[in-house]
Amino acid sequence: MTNTYPAVGNQLRLDLLREALPYIQRFKGQTFVVKLSGKVTEDPENLSSLAEELALLHQVGIRLCVVHGGGKQLSEMAKRMGIEQTIINGRRVTDDATLEMAKMIFAGKINTDILAALRNRGIEAVGLSGVDGNIVHAERRPPREILNRETGVRSEVDFGHVGDVVQINSRLLTVLLDQGYLPVISSLGADDEGTVFNINADTIAAEIAVQLQAKKLILLSDVDGIYLRPGDSETKLSRLTAAEIEALISDGTATRGMIPKLQSIIELLHRGVHSAHIISGTARNALLSEIFTDEGTGTMIVA
Repeated sequence: MTNTYPAVGNQLRLDLLREALPYIQRFKGQTFVVKLSGKVTEDPENLSSLAEELALLHQVGIRLCVVHGGGKQLSEMAKRMGIEQTIINGRRVTDDATLEMAKMIFAGKINTDILAALRNRGIEAVGLSGVDGNIVHAERRPPREILNRETGVRSEVDFGHVGDVVQINSRLLTVLLDQGYLPVISSLGADDEGTVFNINADTIAAEIAVQLQAKKLILLSDVDGIYLRPGDSETKLSRLTAAEIEALISDGTATRGMIPKLQSIIELLHRGVHSAHIISGTARNALLSEIFTDEGTGTMIVA
């Protein structure tokens, strides 16, 4: 009996290429901003696989700008060094010691690891922080009265060396993208005096997406979308509007670290970015499936 499985497998692969063709044509020359969480970049094997997917997007003519955080690695380093961390409603309080660690980990190890993985796939990537070329002009976040959602207590919180984005200077990024480079930006910024701040990577990615008039903002993390009930695969939402997201926040469905992420998405959609995507950064081919297939893999949010 003739084994037909290889032929079936080849046919499936060819059908997938056909399905991808209209998306490749639609997105060629468009700009995507891709944000990588620390959980995505910590495992070398996973980072290598993800770099291959980014390389494919780059090779078919999509202009990619990568932004990364590193909160997980920062927390692990702080634990090893005995430096206590305070995180309120998904936001880290950054004291002097934490800022020094953030400089080393974000602009150092993680950024270099991503560049090396892309280099292994033949991509000319350029490592930057928001301080380079004054990409991220920031100011110190003033103390704010915050309702701690875990304790229910409202109090004034000084977030320390945490910055808020004042302006994105995209000139350097545009030069690099126009010349075929792939910028990789860590989540630091500075003010006019050169004071460096730790800034939420989702916020930086959103602001850069707006400034570059990006077609898509893609958030890669350890979650593969938004669920009505966490852990229940039947309740994953494949497509949402900004209004539906606001309802999820107000009724308490969205919790903890997901809230600032969703709030930044709502804002950027109102400011011109076509769509935002929350997908798994640890599932093989999740990025390719989200971009090049009809079904996708995560949650797509539109205005």
